[in-house]
Amino acid sequence: MLKAVSKSLEWILIVFCVFLMAALAILIVWGVTTRKLGASLSWYDEVASIMLAWITYYGAALAALKRAHLGFPNLVALAPPPLRIALVLFSETIVIGFFGLVTWFGYQVVMILWGDTLISLPWVTTQFSQSVIPIAGALFILAELLTLPDRVKEAARGSGPVDPERVLGGEIKT
Repeated sequence: MLKAVSKSLEWILIVFCVFLMAALAILIVWGVTTRKLGASLSWYDEVASIMLAWITYYGAALAALKRAHLGFPNLVALAPPPLRIALVLFSETIVIGFFGLVTWFGYQVVMILWGDTLISLPWVTTQFSQSVIPIAGALFILAELLTLPDRVKEAARGSGPVDPERVLGGEIKT
C-alpha cells in the first residue's frame, strides 16, 4: 500500500515538476523575445520567479520521496546496532518537526495574504502564489513518512545507500 502511494505521488510530482520546467522555459524564451522586439511583458519577471520557487519547493518534495537529499547515510550504517534505529527516528523527528513548522507557518502566511494580488497580474492572488509553502511542506512530511519504514529496515540491517564494508575496506565490522 505504501509503495503504491509512494509511486503515485512520485509520478504526480515528476509530471508537475516537468510541466513547470517546460512552462518556465517557454515563458523565458517568450519573455526574452518580446523584450528584444520592444514589447516586453509586464508580468514576466514576477511570474518567472514564482515558477522557479514552485519548481524548487515541489522538486525538494520529490527529492525527499526519492531520498535524494544530501545526508550522512553511513553515519547510521556504521553506528552500533542498538543505536541505528534510534538515530533514524531522531533524525526523522527533527525533519518532520521542521517541515511541520514550515507547513503551519506557511499556512499562516497564506491566510495573512488574504485579498492581496500580484502587482503585475492583479487577477492572480498572492495566496495562490505562496500556497506552495504549506503544500510542499506537507508533501515533504508525507514523503518522509512514506520512506520511513524502509529507512528503519535499513538501519536494523546496518545497511544504507553505500555498504560500510566497501567504504572502509572491511576495517570496521558492525
